[in-house]
Amino acid sequence: MSPTATTTIHHFDPAGRLPTGTVVLEASAGTGKTHTMAGLVARYVAEEYRLPELLVVTFTRAATAELRDRVRRRLVSVADHLEHVLAGSDPDRTDDRVAALLGAGGRAQVAERRRRLLVALGEFDAATIATIHGFCQHVLHGVGLAADVDRDATLVDDQGDLVEAVVDDVMVRRFHRTVGEPPVSRRDLSAIAAAVVANCDATIVPERPADRTAALRVELARAVRTEVVDRKRAAGQLSYDDLLARLAQTLGDPHRGPAARRRLRAQYRIALVDEFQDTDPVQWDILSSAFGGASDGCGLILIGDPKQAIYRFRGADVHSYLTAATRAPTRSTLDVNWRSDGGLLHAYNLLFRGAALGHPGIAYRAVKATDGLRSPRLVGSPSDAPLRIRFVARHPGLRTTRWGAVQAAAARRHIAADLAADVVGLLASGAQVISRGADGRERSRASIRPADIAVLVPRNVEAALVQRSLRAVGVPAVINGVGSVFATPAATDWLRLLEALERPASPTRTRAAALTAFVGWNGQDVAATVDQPDRLVDVHLWLHRWAAILRHHSVASLLQTLTVHQRLPERLLAREAGERLLTDIHHIGELLHAAATAEELGVTALTNWLRARIAEAGDDLDAEERARRLESDAEAVQVVTIHRSKGQEFPVVYCPFLWSSRPVDTNVPVFHDPDTGPGRIVDVGGDSAPDFDHHQRLAEREQKGEDLRMLYVALTRARHQAVVWWAPAARGQDSAVARVLFCRSRDGRVLSQGRASLPSDADAQRRLEELAARAGGTIAIEATPPDPPTEAWTAAPATGRALAAATFDRSLDRTWQRTSYTALIAARDDTLVTSEPDEHVVDDEPSLTTAAAAVAGGVREDRRLRSVVSPLVGLPGGADIGTFVHAVLEHTDFAADDLDRELAAQVAVQLTRRSVDVGDQAALVAGLRRVIETPLGALVGDVRLRDVTRADRLDEVAFELPLVAATSPSADLAVAAIGELLATWLADDGPLAEYPAQLDDPAFRRNVRGYLTGSIDLVLRVRGPGGTPRFVVVDHKTNRLGDGDGRLTAWHYRPAALADAMARGHYPLQALLYSVALHRYLRWRLDGYRPDSHLGGVLYLFVRGMTGADVPRVGGQPCGVFPWRPPASLIEAVSDLLDRGKTA
Repeated sequence: MSPTATTTIHHFDPAGRLPTGTVVLEASAGTGKTHTMAGLVARYVAEEYRLPELLVVTFTRAATAELRDRVRRRLVSVADHLEHVLAGSDPDRTDDRVAALLGAGGRAQVAERRRRLLVALGEFDAATIATIHGFCQHVLHGVGLAADVDRDATLVDDQGDLVEAVVDDVMVRRFHRTVGEPPVSRRDLSAIAAAVVANCDATIVPERPADRTAALRVELARAVRTEVVDRKRAAGQLSYDDLLARLAQTLGDPHRGPAARRRLRAQYRIALVDEFQDTDPVQWDILSSAFGGASDGCGLILIGDPKQAIYRFRGADVHSYLTAATRAPTRSTLDVNWRSDGGLLHAYNLLFRGAALGHPGIAYRAVKATDGLRSPRLVGSPSDAPLRIRFVARHPGLRTTRWGAVQAAAARRHIAADLAADVVGLLASGAQVISRGADGRERSRASIRPADIAVLVPRNVEAALVQRSLRAVGVPAVINGVGSVFATPAATDWLRLLEALERPASPTRTRAAALTAFVGWNGQDVAATVDQPDRLVDVHLWLHRWAAILRHHSVASLLQTLTVHQRLPERLLAREAGERLLTDIHHIGELLHAAATAEELGVTALTNWLRARIAEAGDDLDAEERARRLESDAEAVQVVTIHRSKGQEFPVVYCPFLWSSRPVDTNVPVFHDPDTGPGRIVDVGGDSAPDFDHHQRLAEREQKGEDLRMLYVALTRARHQAVVWWAPAARGQDSAVARVLFCRSRDGRVLSQGRASLPSDADAQRRLEELAARAGGTIAIEATPPDPPTEAWTAAPATGRALAAATFDRSLDRTWQRTSYTALIAARDDTLVTSEPDEHVVDDEPSLTTAAAAVAGGVREDRRLRSVVSPLVGLPGGADIGTFVHAVLEHTDFAADDLDRELAAQVAVQLTRRSVDVGDQAALVAGLRRVIETPLGALVGDVRLRDVTRADRLDEVAFELPLVAATSPSADLAVAAIGELLATWLADDGPLAEYPAQLDDPAFRRNVRGYLTGSIDLVLRVRGPGGTPRFVVVDHKTNRLGDGDGRLTAWHYRPAALADAMARGHYPLQALLYSVALHRYLRWRLDGYRPDSHLGGVLYLFVRGMTGADVPRVGGQPCGVFPWRPPASLIEAVSDLLDRGKTA
């Protein structure tokens, strides 16, 4: 069936038959798509399915967060309604048709539905509500499909740097012997590479190039695409597109696919996909193969609106939606609008009548307002028309081209001024917004405010023009998410600061840093240092101190220091646009901190990272986390791009620049060919390639179709009134506004294949007035004045009491804190040995002299142990070394075929991230290999780390445990109480028998409440008796337990010495706390969890004493390994103590 084939479309009733099978639900703007999805989840859960059996997918992180919140609130509201029904308190009083449906029926049936909803709320954290990429990641790593994916691979959101590096290398390899300019320039190859990598599923054409240049371009395009994939594999990286591709390959594999699909359908019986118009062919392949065609009560519900498909630049492909719509057995639509007033909808129905928004299958369908919104809600404004079209006539004040079109730049300036004057008129008019109930009756009204107004612009650059124009007439305006934060002055200031921190002694860099907002000098201040260099001394000292903070702590610590020491808020907020600058500085600081933490970047690498982000800032359309944040939450007009406005709504919307057609980059056209099917195609052949001109026209046609959809998205953000401009500017005839205004049939329908011409002013006014005459007063045509008024708006004085500082009269609970094992034991003055490098106590690597107790077996045994030298005896000590070894072990695949090569690679990677001296790298690799090959003792069946695959280990398991519920202030918790429990359960003759007494100390009797945080180095899954899985806490220790003479042998890591080191470092306390964290995790995640069977104890691996496969043993216990299996009842008792504390 072709994408243009027709399918009967039915009205969707959320209270009707519960949908199963494959259903496409078209939800026009404002028709309650999210509300409908949340209602469907409530029905599925209440009537038949468990919440973990539902998969809910959307396409952005922000949308995921909103959808999760909306679903949870809907479950709560429906459950509350059912409670009222069961209590007999006015059960019929609800506007929620889903709640009313579920509340109908017998008492037992309603009670069961409520019970199921409450169960769903109890397990809501286990609900899979995720982005499509998050779902794929979960499936590949969590569900356990046998996919071709490295579980330890690093996910990269941006592969632009890699692509550019590949382009450079391909250019060098291919043209290093070429004399003169190469036949394909680097700029051209960069554009080709960006297109073929971003559209990784697209076919590269021409398949049979007609000339050498086209053939070369195709060859290079394929080489770049292949090499990018190969390099990511070699570097252990995956892009989000790679995740999709790997899962699609797994599901489509003839051998692995059937089992993988069965496993997915067993876990998820219902899949609901939001914003389905933004999918792409690979995503559709995954969804259709995994869930399409399912039976036995399973379903694939695809919800979206093809008229809002405006993310082509991100790789979204509306043709996937069209394909799914033609194949789906059931296709429904929502046709009641809950957002916009009836008059505005009437105007839209006329404006878009008969319009196909870029494809015959994307037809505009008339919608109607819900009963409560049929009357207007904006009253008293200068114009009562819900849709206002303002047109610009040519006049001497507007510069025109030789062909009579108004110059685009002049038109923008004129319209920005006209918009500002119109906003002033609206705010000064006394207009009011009425709030109406579901029955249409007025509930309240409020005067129009700046925050009720949004200005939607197609491009980032136009936002600043609008903001300046509004502020010039006294109207506050903020830019919401427009442009990349890396394209701002704050980014340049951060770069200058980091360059100076890299070389704080450099006078040139110091002067550059002094000119940033962080220091605040001006040009005169800097110029004065040429003759008076001593004036730079203070700045040099600051830079040295700040560099030390960045080196030893983090970007977050640096930013906090700068904020306080340099009084950033006081100084910057006193400037014009200071809120904007301060917001951007903090935003970039957060991004720098995240990058430095995730990639472990030093100051030089971090500086290069920021420099690259600034260079690519113009291409950051799809970088959600890099979009500029709102600088103020004060009352202000919001200026936002159309792309970012999607999903939002505003009382009044201005669309000033949609008369301007977007330029189409067709040097490397990406398009669909209706003659070859729905797949995407990339033509890299260039001007000389056959059909290149035709392919350019196809790409332009798709772009213009998306422009029409952008017009639809922009206008449908409005609740009460929308204002749009027409200007006879150059290329304006190609714009979406020109299409819907001037390319119409005699009966008023928009012509799908027509092209508008640039009309004269008189012709434009006549045709616009004809359109308004059909609208019954819902469309107004207004001419802009040649010189828009410039009167300023003055806000009404605030009413109410004067502001006063709050009086702090509460008592702080000083026992409430976020603490860690390290902080708990830091109260002691002893030499503390910890594994928490982020805390300022004695590090993990002290040189402690071991006790000289005799070894059972006499002098001969003692000599034997002393003869076995530590394989890491040459490794220096210190906290940095401990962190380094932890990182290497965390990232090493113990079961790698070539372990030496794996270790060498990981050591090399970590050395690029940390400035540490590890001595002989080959000796370090050999020593770590022996650590990994050391048997771990009877507790785990003598397995070695070498025997543990990625599937049987979890690295760096972070946790946050509540300490004594805040609702139980009468309960106490002190570390000493854990010592009391230990004394009760520990054997009197065990190696740790004396340890509980160490906790009977006044320093450990201080009460604590709040949260305990930590990170378990490693959790192993091993097999116990009968094959039962056991989970073991593992902690790596790099302590030097020698005699102080530099020698380090197995004798220093014999069991007695380890027991002494455990007690002195308070490691038994750490082991218990970490065991509690594991216990709670398994209790939550493991079906049939039994602490006695599944908790496997703890292993403390003192790596300097682990000497390999032939490690010496004492009493059967290998040196370097301290095993302990605390009784499960002890762990449960400690868990209860942490949760409830001790009551008097």
